[in-house]
Amino acid sequence: MSEPFSVRITVRGYETDVQGHVNQSVYINYAEHARWSWLQAAGITQSGLRDRGVGPVGLETTIRYRRELLAGDEIDVTCSFEWGDGKTFRIQQTISKADGTVAAELTSVGGLLDLEKRRLVANPRDCFRELASDPALFDL
Repeated sequence: MSEPFSVRITVRGYETDVQGHVNQSVYINYAEHARWSWLQAAGITQSGLRDRGVGPVGLETTIRYRRELLAGDEIDVTCSFEWGDGKTFRIQQTISKADGTVAAELTSVGGLLDLEKRRLVANPRDCFRELASDPALFDL
């Protein structure tokens, strides 16, 4: 398994709540931003997915909050796939402060939706492999 893909983000003041720490829903935005950055780094674009007739869908997300994040914090958000044999896959993500302190761990279950049939594709791993110009980013 290769090192997880990572993207750096600066926490913005408007993402915080009255306690001064990042609002819980923003963690999902950070994770989503990192996943789309990861797809782009592998050569997969939204238009490429649409042209293929598929789109990624989130089915479940679990967040474990470890430490608070504050405005101005520099954070790294990682992504790594856990491939299964079926229609779904898991994405493991860690949000860490620049000093390495883990702020949150996210586990998501996703799939690729066939946009015409409105059903999950049978083997999303094969579809990602075909679409990616750098499938090694997905451990393929």
